[in-house]
Amino acid sequence: MTYCVGLRLDRGIIFASDTRTNAGFDNVARFRKMHVWELPGDRVIVLLTAGNLAVTQSVVSLLDEGLARSADSPDAGPSLFSVSTMFQAARLVGSTLREVHRIDGEDLGPEAAAFSASFILGGQIKGEGPRLFQIYDEGNFIEAGDDTPFFQIGEHKYGKPILDRVAVPEMRMGDAAKLLLISFDSTLRSNLSVGLPIDILIYRTDTWHVGEQRRIEAEDPYFHALSEGWSRALRQAFANIESYTNAD
Repeated sequence: MTYCVGLRLDRGIIFASDTRTNAGFDNVARFRKMHVWELPGDRVIVLLTAGNLAVTQSVVSLLDEGLARSADSPDAGPSLFSVSTMFQAARLVGSTLREVHRIDGEDLGPEAAAFSASFILGGQIKGEGPRLFQIYDEGNFIEAGDDTPFFQIGEHKYGKPILDRVAVPEMRMGDAAKLLLISFDSTLRSNLSVGLPIDILIYRTDTWHVGEQRRIEAEDPYFHALSEGWSRALRQAFANIESYTNAD
């Protein structure tokens, strides 16, 4: 399974994704689910992937091939480096996903429904502000706004409550990164199909380059301290709330 999240803020966008894939209890592996395309000074585009690995890898490969074709010939069709808006980038990812389904769907037959995928796409292209989209398996998509500043894909239910309560567009980037990691910690504790390491990327508005991108491994001291501190804070908050009755 997978857990990926993107959070759009006034100051930029933060992305995080796990790296565990599992095709059964005895077939667990690591695969990167965060893909980044960057033209410094012009655009940063980040794609988080969830679902069938064969489908998501095919989509990413076709997007890369589109970049290679556009580099060789300006008339080769749209690519992530030629589209003028993030909306057009979302349309390109959606159409690429539909193309993968069209190519492989007939051969898969009745098993085709199991080969689903979803994506979070975000970033900034010069000339507009940062934007964040969730792209569904059908290739259509929605965009984040102030009322809903984040998207999640994959095993999202355990990490959603903290995001619902805390995430606001005016957050500082450091606090937002902490929030996403707490969301991951809650998911890791409740679902074994999501696992470390975690890839995290911070993009700051109007910089048009990746500000920070790193991988958080199991032995990471900050993540360990965050996990322990969050557990202590929850226990203390629970103890401080008045009991429902006075009964023992």
